[in-house]
Amino acid sequence: MLIRPATQADLPGILGIYNEVIATTTAVFSELPVTLENRQTWWQERLAAGYPVLVAVGTTAAADSSGEGNGILGFASFGDFRSWPGYRHTVEHSVHVLATARGRGIGATLVQALFPHAAALGKHVMIAGVDAANLGSLRMHERLGFERVAHFREVGRKFDRWLDLVFLQRYVD
Repeated sequence: MLIRPATQADLPGILGIYNEVIATTTAVFSELPVTLENRQTWWQERLAAGYPVLVAVGTTAAADSSGEGNGILGFASFGDFRSWPGYRHTVEHSVHVLATARGRGIGATLVQALFPHAAALGKHVMIAGVDAANLGSLRMHERLGFERVAHFREVGRKFDRWLDLVFLQRYVD
């Protein structure tokens, strides 16, 4: 597996993973699939802000059997936590992995790869927002040194049920 900056050619693979996450999980509190144009704009905005978009690339059976994605096993990025100037040293990350490749450490490797980028940009804290029922993601973040700092009850709704959101944070500098 190789972790590298995403290119425009990776966007269909990123789109496939993201839309599968939207359709089948509560990792994203949205029910509407996004378009390739949406991912193009997202990618360009991240790059314009100086923020990384990283992909994990592999030739494993998981990537090949998906039928799409050109070997993209997962992706990660971060953006501003909040837009007010006082939050300029805090970012919130996202990480998503191909369904058939989950549970193999790809997400953790991608998140770890974000830390030096955040530190180089003068960021102090990285935030993770995780569905409280996503125990695998919560454990992964805690193994990476994130600490639970907030639990918001029933702030999201998807699949006809209320969702709790847990915020975790980690110092990156």
